[in-house]
Amino acid sequence: MPLRLQDKVALITGGAAGIGAAIVRRFVQEGAWVMVGDRDQPHGAALCQELSGATVFQGLDVSEADSFAVAIERAVGQWGKLDILVNNAGIALPAETVQNTTLDQFDELVAVNLRSVFLGCKLAYPHLKASRGCVLNISSMAGVTGQERHAIYGATKGAIIALTKCAAVDWGRDGIRINALCPAGVWTDTLRQWIKAQPEAAGIEEYLKRIHALGYCPEPVEVATVAAFLCSEEARFVTGCIMPVSGGSECGYNVHAPVPLADPQS
Repeated sequence: MPLRLQDKVALITGGAAGIGAAIVRRFVQEGAWVMVGDRDQPHGAALCQELSGATVFQGLDVSEADSFAVAIERAVGQWGKLDILVNNAGIALPAETVQNTTLDQFDELVAVNLRSVFLGCKLAYPHLKASRGCVLNISSMAGVTGQERHAIYGATKGAIIALTKCAAVDWGRDGIRINALCPAGVWTDTLRQWIKAQPEAAGIEEYLKRIHALGYCPEPVEVATVAAFLCSEEARFVTGCIMPVSGGSECGYNVHAPVPLADPQS
């Protein structure tokens, strides 16, 4: 069976850990060449060493245009093209209401979560037009349904959804596809940091089971498999899609924790 992403060149932001690292691994398994862009040099370099030869680490501050431009140009210089941009980098804290969010916190959330997606899309556009490539933005169900005490984070993720749809309309004539994934909870370091910030932290794991209709909180690999599909030729007629990868959480939260249909690791 042919590999889905054979010889495609991808830049994945926030690729050193969590969902980003899972996407890096999956893309490499599918035959892609991957630039891992992240501020986390130790974890990013270790991941590239693990995947030996198919990846390159690039220090990247996604909120800075110059830093993003360097990463894109290095990817193109390394492999001669850019086929895929995955805008995954983001922050989840502070987890607060509007009235309790400071202006500095607001600015940081917007810069890292939303400005970064704009910059990536804008700067990668000419290369993606040349390759008739695609963009995958990692949004969140918080930007679809809303979430308690997560107002500005949810706002940035909702804005990513709107940007994705608008760019899909603009870029269709250029042969560029752009889609977004919306997880609910996923077991990452970011989620664990968010849990620590909750006043009811002790009961959060049970809460995370309840919000997913399938009865468990997934690992990053379960998002990465869908990412690989949306960035492959199998999804060549899919653009402007806002894809939940959320175990049915968008259908409604359960009052009682359901029994999983099957062992998620089986």
